[in-house]
Amino acid sequence: MTDDLAAVFHEELSELVESLERALLDLKSQPEDLGLINQVFRDLHTIKGSGAMFGYTTLAGFIHDFETAFDKVRSGAQSVTPELIRLCLAARDLIPALLDDEPDPQDQRGEILSALRAETSGALPDALPAAPLDAGPTPARLSFHLKGKALALGARPDLVLKELITLGATEIVADISALPALADMDADMCYMAWTMSLPASVTEDDLEDVFFFVDADWQLHRAPPIAAPAPQVVADISQSAAQAPAQPAASPAPQPKTIPSAPGAEAEGTGRNSAPPKENASSGEGMATVRVPAARLDTLMDTVGELVTVEARLTDLARASGDPALVSTAELIAQLATQLRDATIVMRMVPLRSIIARFRRLILNLSETLGKPVDFVVIGEETELDKTMIEKLADPLVHILRNAIDHGMETAEERQKTPKSTTGRIELSAIHAGGEVLIRVRDDGRGMSPDRIRAKAVERGLIAPDAQLTDGQIFSMIFEPGFSTADVVTELSGRGVGMDVVRRTIETLRGTIDVESRLGIGTTVTMRLPLTLAIIDGLMIKVGEETYTLPLSAVKEIIELPKDKVIASETDDFLDIRGKFVPFLRLRNLLSCSAPEPDSQNVVIVEAGDGCVGLVVDRIIGTSQTVIKQMSKLHAGARAISGATILSDGSVALIIDVQHLVSAASPHPKLARELAA
Repeated sequence: MTDDLAAVFHEELSELVESLERALLDLKSQPEDLGLINQVFRDLHTIKGSGAMFGYTTLAGFIHDFETAFDKVRSGAQSVTPELIRLCLAARDLIPALLDDEPDPQDQRGEILSALRAETSGALPDALPAAPLDAGPTPARLSFHLKGKALALGARPDLVLKELITLGATEIVADISALPALADMDADMCYMAWTMSLPASVTEDDLEDVFFFVDADWQLHRAPPIAAPAPQVVADISQSAAQAPAQPAASPAPQPKTIPSAPGAEAEGTGRNSAPPKENASSGEGMATVRVPAARLDTLMDTVGELVTVEARLTDLARASGDPALVSTAELIAQLATQLRDATIVMRMVPLRSIIARFRRLILNLSETLGKPVDFVVIGEETELDKTMIEKLADPLVHILRNAIDHGMETAEERQKTPKSTTGRIELSAIHAGGEVLIRVRDDGRGMSPDRIRAKAVERGLIAPDAQLTDGQIFSMIFEPGFSTADVVTELSGRGVGMDVVRRTIETLRGTIDVESRLGIGTTVTMRLPLTLAIIDGLMIKVGEETYTLPLSAVKEIIELPKDKVIASETDDFLDIRGKFVPFLRLRNLLSCSAPEPDSQNVVIVEAGDGCVGLVVDRIIGTSQTVIKQMSKLHAGARAISGATILSDGSVALIIDVQHLVSAASPHPKLARELAA
């Protein structure tokens, strides 16, 4: 197996294992869902087939026994129980070790398989003996042969025959009529064909599962058993399976086209190829996909960013030249650059669903460990974010969910004393809101006490005893390093490490996080994140001689600063906008601008937290596509600046972080000290 094929195999296996875990967790809450049961079985079957194809025989054997046990659920002989789901998840956890062929000195695999056998009230056959033929009135007859250089592609006829035996195949006959002379044989080809009897209950879907990973032609006939064609040799399946050499691992077999039926097939039989039917491209119901390394997408995004900068420069030069042809060409290039930018951003988007499975498993494990029954509900798991953002968002969500169940959720006994259900509820939701994504984690637990948090903050010197703070500002204290209200340090929490990391990570993603809580009702943590980290639409402004950029997604409206507000006042920095009082900040003061003030100024109304704030600027330049460049480590302390961008004339404009700028100007003492520093 080449390195490229190995990478593809491991990536696909990771997706299959994630899909398996997701289906098992969903099945725990929906035990009667046949679709989920079939999904689990398909994932197991695919993992087994892929493992066998690429030479991971230990993995394939383990999954085969796992699959055989779960088949009792699919057939309706066994119901889904919490214990069965627990055992299946434990078996799933062993797959990475099987892939690495790690030793199992304590025989965990055997113990889990034995427990699965006991739970499904049946024993797995060791030698997979042939099952008796169903006594139905119309037994089926199957014939198949492997196509082309099937052996070189990893096909294992002995494994196929074993699977057919588990379906009840009997009277298995090998046809060697096409076997050439020894000197003419090709070691990569399989010249034999097989015919056999199957129970009438076997369906074509069952056979499609068997032949899914094998490039073979097969025919199923609903007719009485026919005489075996000559010359024939009755195959001893158990012996041939034991003696059959393992084929070398190779690339997956290509999906074949339908070709004439196998030798010995009757004309009236129902022929079907092993490959699933292809989507009809003309109907628009299918979509081809191509796997692309993430590094290539990153390179593409960087290149598009540079293109946007050059396009802005070209537009300025074209307008300055006054040449209509050049201006028209520059406008066309600008349109194409915008389309390319949008397409590149979409290519990098992945759904939140891709990381949800690990959270469900986390909640399940913590619920059992802490003895707190919890329902975990996900809303909007199809909401898409930038791939890089999704990867960096996983750890903060783990911390928040751990705190929700450990700190926030009561035990079942405590909840019985309240009007709440004995089973708690943690809800993870994600929605698009303009150019942002809102991600909320809401629980119906005990909530947080602002008085207790305030007392801790005063004790640690974070705030003055007489500081006047809102509940929101008090709750934000939980994000301070080392801050914790837990009385006892446990394996899960109590050291004050976690939530400060959450805030730091969200800030590096140019996002914001805030907390709302009501004692006895529950807590909600809300994260606001941009859709992408590379290119945004910005509003360019002037403050003195410097140019700055505001994220356009945060801008609500722009108005002119009233004449009576031109002179600064410590008590009257509010605007009456359609009957609502909106506070405003003077960027000249915050940015220490000493240049003369212009005759007229504008106020940019921006969203900040749950409200709006006005930012007084000297002049509005206009909107532009802003390519974000990260600040150097020397500027790490400038929290009100989230990055920089290169303008069309080659100069640099700083990108203002609205949330941090507004927070820095608030009465929060610690943030005020940071601004002064």
